[in-house]
Amino acid sequence: MSKYPEIESKMKKTAEVLKTQLASVRAGRANAAVLDQITVDYYGVPTPIQQVASISVPDPRSLMIQPWDASVLKGIEKAILASELGINPQNDGRVIRLVFPQLTEERRKELAKQVKKYGEESKVAVRNIRRDAIDKFKKQQKASEITEDDYKDIEKDIQKLTDDYIKEVESIAEAKEKELFEI
Repeated sequence: MSKYPEIESKMKKTAEVLKTQLASVRAGRANAAVLDQITVDYYGVPTPIQQVASISVPDPRSLMIQPWDASVLKGIEKAILASELGINPQNDGRVIRLVFPQLTEERRKELAKQVKKYGEESKVAVRNIRRDAIDKFKKQQKASEITEDDYKDIEKDIQKLTDDYIKEVESIAEAKEKELFEI
């Protein structure tokens, strides 16, 4: 653990949020994580699909959503259509099937742009955490709570932490981009 657990924890959380965001970017094969960000109106309460239905992967290219309460079937269908998934749900009255088509080159490029955007947003978040932390220590130095030398050391440590997490964010995004183009 570093000397700055609070700062490191915030940066680590940023990387985890990126992983969650990227899990919802579909990469051509069926993955229940694409539904993680989608909520359905369940008796007036926005509820994640996973809490109102079981989700299974019958084959590599499709997902099957089986609600525990048949009355929520239409709501799930509407939520999927309203999402950015780009897949038309097939409703047979009991279950909803999502068939993932082969990704076109154009769609892969769109998804790669989306991955890059998420990566950039995460890097900005890490840099904002650095800025806030350094500002806090700068105020302490101005108030003579820490020395100039201590401040320089702290600034160097926080910059190293920032660089490490920027690298981690980049490698997470690159791995997802690679996954998009290898299918």
